Amino acid sequence: MSSDDEREEREMDLTSSEVVTKYKSAAEIVNKALQLVISECKPKAKIVDICEKGDSFIREQTGNMYKNVKKKIERGVAFPTCVSVNNTICHFSPLASDESCLEEGDIVKIDLGCHIDGFIAVVGHTHALQSGPVKGRAADVIAAANTAAEVALRLVRPGKKNKDVTEAIQKVAAAFDCKIVEGVLSHQLKQFVIDGNKVILSVSNSDTRVDDAEFEENEVYAVDIVTSTGEGKPKLLDEKNTTIYKRAVDKNYHLKMKSSRFIFSEINQNFPIMPFTARALEEKRARLGLLECVNHDLLQPYPVLHEKPGDYVAHIKFTVLLMPNGSDRITSHSLQELQPTKTIDDPEIKTWLALGTKTKKKGGGKRKKAKKSGENTEATEAEPMDATANAQE
Repeated sequence: MSSDDEREEREMDLTSSEVVTKYKSAAEIVNKALQLVISECKPKAKIVDICEKGDSFIREQTGNMYKNVKKKIERGVAFPTCVSVNNTICHFSPLASDESCLEEGDIVKIDLGCHIDGFIAVVGHTHALQSGPVKGRAADVIAAANTAAEVALRLVRPGKKNKDVTEAIQKVAAAFDCKIVEGVLSHQLKQFVIDGNKVILSVSNSDTRVDDAEFEENEVYAVDIVTSTGEGKPKLLDEKNTTIYKRAVDKNYHLKMKSSRFIFSEINQNFPIMPFTARALEEKRARLGLLECVNHDLLQPYPVLHEKPGDYVAHIKFTVLLMPNGSDRITSHSLQELQPTKTIDDPEIKTWLALGTKTKKKGGGKRKKAKKSGENTEATEAEPMDATANAQE
């Protein structure tokens, strides 16, 4: 690699203040988009309308940024808005013709993402369509996801390993008599890469293995936690429900059908890298064309997955920057009041939750307060969290 290439590589991570600004700008839009989507989640609201409002907001907000720069900066939706209800686990972002509506009492998982110049911020959140505190098993599953996310925030730090996080979040879920859902991956984020090579498994088993990896300073991660009161084994019920795809940039194939070539050309032009929703394509041609593209591995599908009817599922996802002074969680939203049936008594989980997210500089910085209390003094989010804590940041 030439020195120019090395400099370019170096400048594209968090050592560049411009890169940090772009991540944080994307995060600000994502947090506002999530707030908007939550406000639209009302009984009788059509899910497709909610998803479209989330995506439109991101397109509009990002479109207003970097308008007058010489070099065009790509920006927009990094992951389409999904609204997955009750035992639907993820990726529900229906086509315009879908009539699905929300109902009072639904447990709604919201998932969306935004990028500026390829620097991606994503968020996932769980919201119950009800007034007053969330109680019972619904509260347990949300508290499990939230507490696991808080533990993960404290363990995704330089020097720790991906398997440390996998083991810890499973222990947290078990404390609430819940399961971490299998097959959910937390990925390192890089410029224009939403699914980087460093991965945290939700559950380690014989079917799914990833390389051991150690977290390093100046990396960015999308930490993805999904909990269930059921078995935690997602099922694909109907491939026709899949509407989110991503171009597999390393694959090529000469498509046979005219409709496929038309759709694939549209995808290459408008969505060459980031995941997109089939809603954004010409719907009549899309269904057949997408099928041939998927069959020949030109597109990676994000299937709609389910738990058993009656099971509760919760989802918390956040973006974290591993800055020199500690972990900076840049996407989140406060939760409703929770009254779970379980409390955390496990001393190891309590120890994790008491960890700071900010790190002390080695080699004698100017401030030397509270020598004995370690990292906790400098942590902005380090308050020990009990099981009923219903918000962060």
